[in-house]
Amino acid sequence: MQVYAGCALPEEYLYHLEFDVWVRLEADGSVRLGMTDIAQTLCGRLVSISFQKHPGDRIRRGRTLVVIESAKWVGPFRSPLSGEVLEINESAFRADIAIVNRDPYGAGWLMRLEPSALPQERDDLVDGLTAFPTVRERIEREQIRCMRCAE
Repeated sequence: MQVYAGCALPEEYLYHLEFDVWVRLEADGSVRLGMTDIAQTLCGRLVSISFQKHPGDRIRRGRTLVVIESAKWVGPFRSPLSGEVLEINESAFRADIAIVNRDPYGAGWLMRLEPSALPQERDDLVDGLTAFPTVRERIEREQIRCMRCAE
């Protein structure tokens, strides 16, 4: 895992850098999506999350999947891929709204999809090693220091 200024970037994940979204390819062909460490830091502690799409819904790349609200920001979590929603992590957020602030690459995932155009849309995704220089430059330019919420 690459870490700079406290911001973690697992090398084995794929990233849509414009959307601040990570993508984890699952063994069954599905993908799990979540907010990057930078995204959760810039948002601050979440206060509300509204899932706009639910299992069975078909989505297109770039569309809003979730509306996220924190004390500092309200905005969309957009999908980096087209496909069908298989699962949402609503119960984890209901139990602990700050789960993404504590564990953005693990328990704080947002949605699992069955991608419908992964070969075509994968060009917009980069792996952690490729993403790291761009992420590091952004961290320096915007003076970001990643932090996690305490238990």
